[in-house]
Amino acid sequence: MNSYSPGDIVEITTDKGLVYVHLTHEHPSYPPVVRLLKGVHAAQPDNIGDYARDNVLYTAMIPLVTALNRIGLSHRKVGELPLTGADRDFPVFRMPIRDKQGNIVYWWFWDGRGLTYSTELEEQQDTLPMREVMSGAAMVERLLAS
Repeated sequence: MNSYSPGDIVEITTDKGLVYVHLTHEHPSYPPVVRLLKGVHAAQPDNIGDYARDNVLYTAMIPLVTALNRIGLSHRKVGELPLTGADRDFPVFRMPIRDKQGNIVYWWFWDGRGLTYSTELEEQQDTLPMREVMSGAAMVERLLAS
């Protein structure tokens, strides 16, 4: 069983080609945070570090190794991209809080340490990743659709 650390770039072999994720953060109570990278490839991109930095599709929490092993996809570390500047901070995730009718009443924002909330979602908050644990199948589907 492979184990990955923050900074690792992981290649996943699918029946449609190679896809990539960049593991960015670990949290003691939640699955690792990964950046899903755009594109399906016949071969590994030439400069995998530049590719990982410049092609972020989505950020998610996923138990990466377990999820990939569960759906039977081979994976391996193919490079590293250390986090610099503001990327070193744990990302902020958003989560809608709904009433009984399903309407969003307010939003929680989680930064890996604590929660804040707002009744209105500001434009820059609309791009924050959702606070949810993604499945391996959902991750691969999203990667292959990129």
